[in-house]
Amino acid sequence: MSWGSVSESFCNIARSLSVVGDRWTLLIMREISLGVRRFEEIQAQTGMSSHLLATRLKRLEEDKIVERRVYNANPLRHEYFATPKGKDLDAVILALRNWDLRWGGSDGKGAASVDLFDKKTGKPIDGLWNNPNGETFSFSNTTSVMSAAWKAEREANVASFYAAKKGTLSPATPSRSKTRPSKKAAKTKPASKTASGRPAQRKASATAVPKRKSRSRAVSN
Repeated sequence: MSWGSVSESFCNIARSLSVVGDRWTLLIMREISLGVRRFEEIQAQTGMSSHLLATRLKRLEEDKIVERRVYNANPLRHEYFATPKGKDLDAVILALRNWDLRWGGSDGKGAASVDLFDKKTGKPIDGLWNNPNGETFSFSNTTSVMSAAWKAEREANVASFYAAKKGTLSPATPSRSKTRPSKKAAKTKPASKTASGRPAQRKASATAVPKRKSRSRAVSN
């Protein structure tokens, strides 16, 4: 089965993966859930290229998972927000977080990069989230405290991103002052042209190539 035909499958998991089965997509949604909504800010934290991020955001917008909102008219700039459909992915991101906490984590200890607390009860959310009212999990219903380690990592990401961006800028453009032709070049007359517009061929000058004098021989009588 080709990846393009996955979205046409009757399998709910396959159809969902055709939309969000990409690590970049969920990383974008992670940033949006953290309140990071501007293009360059998302790029700095995910490490995505401009083209890749623009492509993924366009696809998420087409699938009505995110929406753009103008925050600056001139020049035109947008921020990205999760739609109700996109907010439902919060539970997916939470499940990935909990899975990592349970099975060791990237640092081998399963330490939480962000501590989550239920806004209503104040209780920590460190496992499966259970709501007595049957509500779907949303990060909007939580408060978060970022660990010092991840905060430092994110600050380093921003610094590295802008340092690299500054390094790729073209050097200062030299002044556009017109170069004056040399006196020798100024004195050079342009080649004459014929009526057809083609350069006229130079005629061989008699003095151009000196004739070799023939040696006279004495004739005997």
